[in-house]
Amino acid sequence: MKRRVVITGMGAVTPIGNTVQETWDAARRGECGIAPITHYDTTDQKVKIAGEVKNLDLEAHLDKRELRKMDRYTQLACIAAKEAFEDSGLDMEKEDATRCGVIVSSGIGGLGTLEAEHTKGVEKGFDRVSPFFIPMVISNMAAGHIAISYGLKGMCSCVVTACAGGNNATGDAFRHIRDGYAEVMLCGGAEAAITPLGMGGFTSMKALCTTDDPARASIPFDKERSGFVMGEGAGVLVLEEYEHAKARGAKIYGEIVGYGTNCDAYHITAPAPEGEGGARCMHLALEDAGLQPEQIGYINAHGTSTPMNDRCETAAIKTVFGEHAKKLMVSSTKSMTGHMLGAAGAVEAILTALALRDGFIPATIHYQVPDEDCDLDVVPNEGRNTVVQYALSNSLGFGGHNASIIIKRWEEE
Repeated sequence: MKRRVVITGMGAVTPIGNTVQETWDAARRGECGIAPITHYDTTDQKVKIAGEVKNLDLEAHLDKRELRKMDRYTQLACIAAKEAFEDSGLDMEKEDATRCGVIVSSGIGGLGTLEAEHTKGVEKGFDRVSPFFIPMVISNMAAGHIAISYGLKGMCSCVVTACAGGNNATGDAFRHIRDGYAEVMLCGGAEAAITPLGMGGFTSMKALCTTDDPARASIPFDKERSGFVMGEGAGVLVLEEYEHAKARGAKIYGEIVGYGTNCDAYHITAPAPEGEGGARCMHLALEDAGLQPEQIGYINAHGTSTPMNDRCETAAIKTVFGEHAKKLMVSSTKSMTGHMLGAAGAVEAILTALALRDGFIPATIHYQVPDEDCDLDVVPNEGRNTVVQYALSNSLGFGGHNASIIIKRWEEE
């Protein structure tokens, strides 16, 4: 018999809030976290806006000496993990540390450090780069730091599946507990790729929106969408085996009941025609959860605001849900946060769990021009007070990676 897995802690640092509560409150209000870039001088670059984390006092959360040994993506991950761990109420003195683990994704890792140290190497010689260069830049180091901080001695891993990473990390952690390998997993993702090179790379491949107007930049499902807006941040969830959580009197946000993951095996950046891979992925998640399509009430869409993604994801949803697709609420919170790459799926899992808990579906903000190819109920501009039992969250990444998780509204048993 498969074990049940519940969410008992959450932490987030996002463009719309530096905690879970701040982020959720802003999402409920439909606030936009996209603004002019402040991390560097954008004078010579086309893209000048992004979803930056704002007014975050790093030293209020992490030791000053430790901060110097971490890239920004790791700093954000550790702050989100601290919130999630404290929120869960776990006491590691009472836990078997070998049955507690970490899976935290990053799509790109320490890009800011890579740029800075390469510049230093060119100017001063490459043997003069920081001795912390390698442990700062590698993508698994957020997971490593989190495990060290809390003494989590079970599986510790980093899923690198581009924009699907945060969802893959959450889904893999869910399976790891469900199949009996652990009682507790910290999982999620972190990203900090708002750098000159990161933004330049996405700009040159024509993936980013180049408007300077935050109100018309990240506009998922809108006919005038022209690319995504880069975001940064981190989301971490504490997943726990249900009986273990119940025994220690933990509060429960929701239950993860299904996970699907697969690959388009089609193209390095473009989705398969008509979202064929995404459709199979959602179907796998439904099968895993033992649910009928009609039981899903809300989808937190990948909804990146690129012409191709939103059209193909809409087609995929119609393939899987048929007539029920017309009744489904399908919103994209990337309209508020921008696209946080490897952190996106984790933050969206948190928002989805809170949507179920509070009976409130967040909106797709700044929606103006309907697109006949994206003719779903995208919850335009205003969130809704609606109780839903099951919600699905999609993440679709470069390389053809797809991941879908299904969360069930928690009711005391």
